[in-house]
Amino acid sequence: MGLAYAFALIGFLGACSSPPSPAFDLTAPRQSVRGGGMIGGQLVVAEPTAIQPLEAERILARDAAGSVSYLSGAQWADRLPRLLQARLLQTFENATRIRAVARPGEGVVAQYQLNTDIRAFQLDAARGEAFVEISAKVVEAQSGRIVAARVFSGRTPVPDASGPVVAQGLDRVQSSVLLDIVRWVGTRG
Repeated sequence: MGLAYAFALIGFLGACSSPPSPAFDLTAPRQSVRGGGMIGGQLVVAEPTAIQPLEAERILARDAAGSVSYLSGAQWADRLPRLLQARLLQTFENATRIRAVARPGEGVVAQYQLNTDIRAFQLDAARGEAFVEISAKVVEAQSGRIVAARVFSGRTPVPDASGPVVAQGLDRVQSSVLLDIVRWVGTRG
């Protein structure tokens, strides 16, 4: 009787589970960056901070009333802050602006740290746009003094609210924002 119950329970739970949502990745721009000077010294890129709804693997949508929800049937390949940190590091490496760039804890003695905060990374459903906004601060590692601070943002229209379309729109916008951050940090030297 107990074994039959266990098999029935496993079958029930299996029937209740839905197939996993497709996972989408972000890409790092691969282009060189011109203009400005190369920052003097090594740079550490900290994992971005974010409010709880953005601290997840799920793709966020905000409606006209400001309510937030998650797109069904779609998610990021990793937690958004960790994924964005990886792509920001790759953008610096790909741009050949700062060759000495690393994550905290990799044994690098850095002169500067880049701190970022994800303010928005979502579908703006009221406007039908992918919207990204990131606050960035360059901090002198030795003194803790903020050398420079700026907010970067971008938008692009998305024709519908399906997971693949929204993920592609957010990827395009974040690529542009990451390149702007790399250019800006490169002028801080």
